[in-house]
Amino acid sequence: MLKPSRALVLIPALLLAGAAGAAAQEKAKAPDKAATVAAMQNAMDPGEGQKRLEFMIGTFDVKIRTWIDPSKPPIESTATSVATWVLGNRYVQQMMSGYVGGEPWSGIGYAGFDNVSKKYVATYMDSGGTSMDWFTGTMDADGKAAKMTATLHDAITLKPIKAELRLGIAANGDHTSALWQADAGGKMVKVMEFQYTRKQS
Repeated sequence: MLKPSRALVLIPALLLAGAAGAAAQEKAKAPDKAATVAAMQNAMDPGEGQKRLEFMIGTFDVKIRTWIDPSKPPIESTATSVATWVLGNRYVQQMMSGYVGGEPWSGIGYAGFDNVSKKYVATYMDSGGTSMDWFTGTMDADGKAAKMTATLHDAITLKPIKAELRLGIAANGDHTSALWQADAGGKMVKVMEFQYTRKQS
């Protein structure tokens, strides 16, 4: 058993030793300043992931097919898409306008590549609803196809439904974007298709 006088000497010493040990651990955990700067730079700077979205840039004639009932022929319509780089070539902004079912319609979309998650990201909204759809996914190594997924909400049942955006990309930038959704049984069915043909200047 320690004498009171010896305990009074040892307790501050132990506290100081513990504090020093904790400080050393915190210092060991502290990220290297150069590594932190490099990580932040990587998250911020556009690179190869963004360059692979170059196929979207330009003005396109768009043929739209919409399936209200998968067992019946689609409703066909046309639109024009104008896509440009924004925020220092970090995101693609797409503005689209046309007619669907004879009614005027317009949409806005943004697409990009998240350097941190290593995923392609996209959001879309149009005059046919009030929701903002958010997709994430990947592009094939050859740059000819991409698939993105999202959870949407059915306007009739109000339930969440699985959705996929499947892209096919040609060398000249022409591309097809098809929206697939899960039906009541969970089977994926195509509900819309956009065929983009680049306008010749």
